[in-house]
Amino acid sequence: MEKRVDETTRQATRQWTLAQPAVSAFVTSVVRDFRDRDDVLQDVAVAVIESFDSYDPNFPFVAWAIGVARNQVGLYLRGRRRDRLVFDDDTVASLAIAIADVAHEESARMEHLDDCIHSMESRARLLLELRYKHDMKPAAIAGRVDMTANAVAKALQRVRDRLRECVDQKHSQAGAS
Repeated sequence: MEKRVDETTRQATRQWTLAQPAVSAFVTSVVRDFRDRDDVLQDVAVAVIESFDSYDPNFPFVAWAIGVARNQVGLYLRGRRRDRLVFDDDTVASLAIAIADVAHEESARMEHLDDCIHSMESRARLLLELRYKHDMKPAAIAGRVDMTANAVAKALQRVRDRLRECVDQKHSQAGAS
């Protein structure tokens, strides 16, 4: 018998998958024990999926998910009050805000990176694809593109420098507008 996932669950799962690294960073910054951390992160994932109907799509999902995580971390910390290595509520709130801000910032930078990669000439894109998508070392790339390994390494460095400049420029322009 085939089970179908409803659209709300599909959307919640898709959003969670994108937000999970930032939420995980937040939980990791507060919960020191790795076994507890995994349990808390699972509790957060379940809470995010179960409460997805209360999410307002006019606001960033990552910030909302970190808010859900704050609640789950709070429950965890209340159970550990006697432990001297537990953050207070203000510190946890500050961490949540900081990680949500960083996640939003990095998301924008990744969009700029994608734009910058697409604007590069085809040879530069090929070098990037071989190096980062196919995880090839310069020596292996050299044989594919009729260059020396040293020339490939230098070309990749120039491409990375151009990408960094492009991303920084787009990020500055986006901040100014």
